Amino acid sequence: MSEAALRLLLPAVRQQSRLAWVGLLWEVVISGLRELWSHKLRSMLTLTLLTLGVFALVVMTSVMDGIVDKVSMGFKGLSFDGTIQLSQKAPETTEEQKRFAMSPGLRHEDLSRLASPHPLVKAFLPRATKAATIRIGTGLERTFATGVTPEYFPWQNRPIASGRGLTEDDARRRSAVTVLGGSLASKLFNGTDPVGRAVTVDGQSFQVIGVLAPLQIMSDDTWLDANGLLMPIEAYMDRMDPKHALDRLYVKMAHKGDLNEVTSALLSRARQAHHGIDDVETTDLAAELVRAYQQFEDQMWGWKVVLQSLAGTVLLVGGVGVLSVMLISFSDRRYEIGLRKAMGATDQQIFIQFLLEAVVLAALGALAGTVAGSFLCRLLSSSFPFGLVVNTYGLVMAWIVALSLAILFGLYPAFRAMRLSPMEAMR
Repeated sequence: MSEAALRLLLPAVRQQSRLAWVGLLWEVVISGLRELWSHKLRSMLTLTLLTLGVFALVVMTSVMDGIVDKVSMGFKGLSFDGTIQLSQKAPETTEEQKRFAMSPGLRHEDLSRLASPHPLVKAFLPRATKAATIRIGTGLERTFATGVTPEYFPWQNRPIASGRGLTEDDARRRSAVTVLGGSLASKLFNGTDPVGRAVTVDGQSFQVIGVLAPLQIMSDDTWLDANGLLMPIEAYMDRMDPKHALDRLYVKMAHKGDLNEVTSALLSRARQAHHGIDDVETTDLAAELVRAYQQFEDQMWGWKVVLQSLAGTVLLVGGVGVLSVMLISFSDRRYEIGLRKAMGATDQQIFIQFLLEAVVLAALGALAGTVAGSFLCRLLSSSFPFGLVVNTYGLVMAWIVALSLAILFGLYPAFRAMRLSPMEAMR
């Protein structure tokens, strides 16, 4: 045959070869499904392990992403960026205890000096809290009363769900008004709007003027605000605390780089107010927030390693199940293998057939795990701020691991089938 004729026949031969491989692949898929159907219990147990492994990886990685989003939103909602906290310092020695006793401590009267305008400070936010009993009709509820300024709500990210927040007029008049936390309002009024109602707090009558929107609990302050009530700090001092003690003073800086200068100014003002006694301390809340978030990320990494190891173990057991299924399939189909070889099937074709059957088995398990994991993520989506989207990385890794284990554990049965002689198989 001439060289020109060979060149003409070569594309046709290649096309036939491709069609043969497609036919082999189709035959493998059909025979694999037939094997699964003929041994339902055995196949179900193997598929269950593979399904659980893929399901665990898909759900775990997706839920971890959702948790990270939710916690990140919570940290941002704390509004501690560029914030210094001034609070009472606990004495560490007997000498300090005696010296601190000579100071009145951090009090509301200190605000005239501590919160005087400063060019590097945008806002001063005092806060005082105490346990209280709230009475509505004949019912009593233990809660917490907190005194704040009107500026506290916008600066500390405390949105109002209904009614209004505190105003400068409320502070100036020392009005007996209060804003209820969302959780407390829900508990006391069972979903009805409490705005305009009167409540009695430690024997003092207050009018409810607003209700806070639900808060993500990320700190003691957010928990107290959600489960307590907030009132003008002037009214709080008059009616709730005769000692006029402050818990802390939040200071919002204009620029983060002014930390040292603002801290020095605050400590100097506090020293002057407390007769030269250094009984207060400052905390850089932004730095504390960074450290807390780093600890959270470290904990999440640890949980990821543990959960991924568990999911990997389940997939590994599923891979052993694939090995068992393929060995049983090899034993049951010895005559078929010998007959195929006698009719011209090559060792390579037999090897690929068994290996692809193992891959088909793993793919079915991975598909079932993907569908189940995606369905659960959709059910849980409403619990996360940005929804719960299936993590692409986790999905791809689950499929790669499942198929890789199927290939790994399918090699031995495939080699045994490839090396089986037709005479021995058909004997």
